[in-house]
Amino acid sequence: MIDSRNGLGLRGFRVRHRLALGTHSVLLTLEKRLREALTTYLAKRHGVELDIVVELPRQPSHGDLATPVCFTLAKHLRRSPRQIASELVAELEPVPGIRSLEVAGAGYINARFDRCAYALAVLAGVDEPIGEPTKAIVEHTNINPNKAAHIGHLRNAVLGDTLVRMLRAAARRVEAQNYIDNTGVQVADVVAAFHFLRNLGVSDVRALTRDPGVRFDHYCWDLYAEISKRFEADPKSLVWRAETLRALEECEGDLAVLGEVVADAIVDCHLDTMGRLGVAYDVLPRESEILKLQFWAAAFELLKARDAIYLETEGKNAGCWVMPGEMFRADAAAGTPDEEPGGESERDAAKVIVRSDGTVTYVGKDIAYQLWKFGLLDGKDFRYLPLRESAEGRLWVTSAGAGSPDAPGFGHATEVYNVIDVRQSYLQDVVRAALEALGFKEQAERSIHFSYEMVALSPRCCAELGIELSHEERAKPYVEVSGRKGLGVKADDLLDTLIETALAEVRSRHDELDEEECRRIAGQIAVGALRYFMLRFTRTTVIAFDFQEALAFEGETGPYVQYAAVRARNILRKHEHSLDAGRPGKTPTPKDLERHLEDERLWQLVLAVSRSRWALARAVEAEEPAQLARNAFQAAQAFNNFYHQTHILTERDPSLQSVQLAIVRLALRELSGMMGVMGMPVPERM
Repeated sequence: MIDSRNGLGLRGFRVRHRLALGTHSVLLTLEKRLREALTTYLAKRHGVELDIVVELPRQPSHGDLATPVCFTLAKHLRRSPRQIASELVAELEPVPGIRSLEVAGAGYINARFDRCAYALAVLAGVDEPIGEPTKAIVEHTNINPNKAAHIGHLRNAVLGDTLVRMLRAAARRVEAQNYIDNTGVQVADVVAAFHFLRNLGVSDVRALTRDPGVRFDHYCWDLYAEISKRFEADPKSLVWRAETLRALEECEGDLAVLGEVVADAIVDCHLDTMGRLGVAYDVLPRESEILKLQFWAAAFELLKARDAIYLETEGKNAGCWVMPGEMFRADAAAGTPDEEPGGESERDAAKVIVRSDGTVTYVGKDIAYQLWKFGLLDGKDFRYLPLRESAEGRLWVTSAGAGSPDAPGFGHATEVYNVIDVRQSYLQDVVRAALEALGFKEQAERSIHFSYEMVALSPRCCAELGIELSHEERAKPYVEVSGRKGLGVKADDLLDTLIETALAEVRSRHDELDEEECRRIAGQIAVGALRYFMLRFTRTTVIAFDFQEALAFEGETGPYVQYAAVRARNILRKHEHSLDAGRPGKTPTPKDLERHLEDERLWQLVLAVSRSRWALARAVEAEEPAQLARNAFQAAQAFNNFYHQTHILTERDPSLQSVQLAIVRLALRELSGMMGVMGMPVPERM
């Protein structure tokens, strides 16, 4: 228990099971208290209500928190900011946990914490905040089950999985969904290739999926590129696609059965690939069930009944059911829309909900799916079957047949995050517009497009992977990938290359380890490197993936962050081994903390490694995982600098050593927590 005399007023809080990031943020608490104190003062003293900004100063000399509120207030009072700040600092009631306020510059107010109280709170840990009772659905990954996952899919999966972890670490109820588009054009193309190009039937393809010598998703990678070239060279062969697509949507005939075999086998491959990265889901909703269980039919009737769509009688869309263009936001489209495989531009396809031949565009099925996520389809629901068991729990898949009586309830979210790349912005706006047109305005506003830019390859990365480039491509900062053209990097190949590269480094550093242990550590480093690389850039940034940059042990990389956590753990292990049996290490007393934290270097380290909850709150609020990644790097950098400058295990002052070791434990806990939220393993060694 932490005594309230420490200045934070935390008496009564108990240490108990903690979420991934360990402690409720003392920094957030102090920030809130300062803001509330300023709000109360301004209302009473000046009768003013302002949106008060509280910042983390960039320079340690500027205090632990700062606010420019007096500059805003000066406009209302017609007085100098510094004069107002001096008056405010003199008159403001004491804020628990804040030792002092001071005026700086032309009118900033800097706050300095009660260092001992802050340290006691962050070292001990306090109760978690209670999560919101609302439920969020995060839909991510969503790879067409027609070929192997590629590097671009990894950004979606890592962003989506990290968003799930962020929300859960913030005590939210979250359901992770991976939508399987098993009746779409891409699956139809591969099915058509098996049937029309290879003359293979259901039994032949099923045997191929079971052949241990065949990587089925990799096999389909090449087959998809082959059929795409055929369609381009011989447009008449596009009738194969049309025939197959209709069979898949109507769920009838050998082509439909072949589609199920292909899609199910590739989904298994995708789950294996994502499992290597620690990406997990709660349920896989399949598009085929949206059709079989009449989700789309119910949504179609709703759209027609509420005049959200109409039957076009003229022009190129004659015979189509379309949504009026004025419903969409003018800024929804991003860049030049790609061409759909069927030849319609994304803007055209977005407005067309049902084609003249009666087939539904994928945005139409997305509308039905979004309605189900919010529980807006009048009691309609999937049936569910267990698909896999893992350390993360049971994975369920939707079914049109009998479901399991043990299945949990899915859907019925309060808000929905759709993790889809920025090129799909217009289509996502169509989904939002449909909900709004149906009268579901609150749900429309809570339909969040968690967009991101593409992943490309650096020319150096292409060379390392054996991808031939033209002279012009080698001169570019990055090279775009194209699954349809077969140009790209399979996710498994990328992971394998990362592991082999990391393995060479591990072997060179640890010749005492056997091959199995070296490979296990290399796998952890590779996963940490890849996930951090995908997260360190803001979502609006195009990523040019580069092996050397991702795996570097120095700089803003995953291995650098991992190294800091491993160093912290090694220090604690060595200290434990140095103690006599039964004699525990000394725990710092409040007096120890108060004395030694006057050392600015130690105090800044405590601040740097204790901001994980604060960073999490900011990342969730901004919907930007890069903020959490950046904070993890800054904490690792602060700890690594401390490690190089301090000889903890040989420190002769017991009280100083106890404080240093307490900070090491804090650093390990907080770094491990942030890495856990980002899905990064903490290796045993580096």
